[in-house]
Amino acid sequence: MTYIIHAFAAVFEIAGCFAFWAWLKLEKSILWLAPGMVSLVLFAWLLTLVPSEVAGRTFAAYGGIYILASLLWLWLVEARVPDRYDIGGALICLAGASLILFAPRG
Repeated sequence: MTYIIHAFAAVFEIAGCFAFWAWLKLEKSILWLAPGMVSLVLFAWLLTLVPSEVAGRTFAAYGGIYILASLLWLWLVEARVPDRYDIGGALICLAGASLILFAPRG
């Protein structure tokens, strides 16, 4: 379930940040900011649903998921295919995120 929450959080964060990118870099209407801000609020709320005792660990583990989601965004939304270094880097980050999420603690 944690990966699902992180995945949805990543989609909302990337979409929210992309709204700002579209406004500033792609010269889209300022109206793009309204759904962008809603999306960023949903992102932050979703991260609070992750079962964790500390925010920093949640955010650190989320980083690996965010990297993968960013590369999927690159491919599916921006129509740019990630290269082997993108994919290799994402796999390394996912391994790190998994270690952070599932390491035995006590």
